[in-house]
Amino acid sequence: MFDRSKRGEHALLIQPHAGRLEEDVLEEFTDLARSAGATIAATLTARIDRPNPSILIGSGKLDEIKAAAEATGADLVLVNHALSPSQERNLERFLERRVIDRTGLILDIFAQRAHSHEGKLQVELAQLRHMATRLVRGWTHLERQRGGAIGLRGPGETQLETDRRLLQKRVEQLQKRLEKVEVQRTQMRRARVRSELPRVALVGYTNAGKSTLFNALTGAEAYAADKLFATLDPTVRRIAVPGGNVVLADTVGFVRNLPHELVAAFRATLSEAREADFLLHVVDAADPHREERIAQVDDVLNEVGAGELPQLLVFNKIDRIEGSEVRHDAQDGIPDTARRERVWISARDGLGLDLLQSVLGKRLGLQHVTGDLRLPPSAGRLRSRLHRLEVVRSEQADEDGWLLSVEIPIAEAEKLAAGEGGEPIRALLPEKVPEW
Repeated sequence: MFDRSKRGEHALLIQPHAGRLEEDVLEEFTDLARSAGATIAATLTARIDRPNPSILIGSGKLDEIKAAAEATGADLVLVNHALSPSQERNLERFLERRVIDRTGLILDIFAQRAHSHEGKLQVELAQLRHMATRLVRGWTHLERQRGGAIGLRGPGETQLETDRRLLQKRVEQLQKRLEKVEVQRTQMRRARVRSELPRVALVGYTNAGKSTLFNALTGAEAYAADKLFATLDPTVRRIAVPGGNVVLADTVGFVRNLPHELVAAFRATLSEAREADFLLHVVDAADPHREERIAQVDDVLNEVGAGELPQLLVFNKIDRIEGSEVRHDAQDGIPDTARRERVWISARDGLGLDLLQSVLGKRLGLQHVTGDLRLPPSAGRLRSRLHRLEVVRSEQADEDGWLLSVEIPIAEAEKLAAGEGGEPIRALLPEKVPEW
């Protein structure tokens, strides 16, 4: 055994891969390390066709890693792969340095970012669950306590067993406290439901600009920075959009291969997305791998039970794309990403926010058109549909047909106008504003 250093911020990065290595994978891992506060000593790649069950990588590559760590003075080794407890211990024993896998690195970032009571509880619970399988004999006094000689016999519990018992007790305490927090959050969510305000959640890949957009729309001062996982704690605010008000929630960012224990631990935070009526899926428009990021976020949404919710893709950071302008891509004619509607904006510069709010109000059915409709006797089917939608305020019948006073959500009005016999509805609609 060796003495584990309590500090370790000069990191050697190890990127295992099978086949061709994607540059964005290594770039994201480097950003994760920097977000945790590490300085990068060097980066090594390790091709793994058949993972070694004891050390993950080959023995020759392991010698190369140790030599690089000694040459660069790295006191920490970060591995962009999930390590089993035995692999982590074996690597530490050979390299004589702390070894942290991808899950441990993300947990460290979460521990730095959590500020609310709930967030700290969730992070601690996730850390303890991760640590439970990684308790090692870190002391020299691990023989049976006070056992063996006359007058020194005791309960015979090893230090390791004591640690496991105390850890399990703490996990149970945290679970109970989180259950109370979840009850409180559910009560607040029910109050928002009773207020009949639509609930909208900002979701997206980490560092896509969700918190910047949240601040721009709400005037709040939620923490926003050019870092991965800058926001952990959900923040909820009421905002006005054309046609009414909505409740907007900022949520934790997602990342590729988000460890399952983190998804489980942050179920209360992610429930803001699961319980929403509508999702604003924020995408970094300048990211060359944005379509992959969209798919990765969709995977996490499916995992937490929010995959079927209606979405609007918000392509943020157009200020980083030369020649890009604010615009709205309607659902029709979009061949990729499940034909989802898109709005292109820059939250940092405040470009396109009015357009985004207008589209959001329209998608939520908050914008209405009102007026009087003269329907001839031949328009009985249209009259029936209006009554089924419960949009008729009053009605008068005469020999020329019906005179109806209506208030229709603009989205429904456009559907009716586009259908057969929809000419009377078209007269109510405002003139079409050219798309940006």
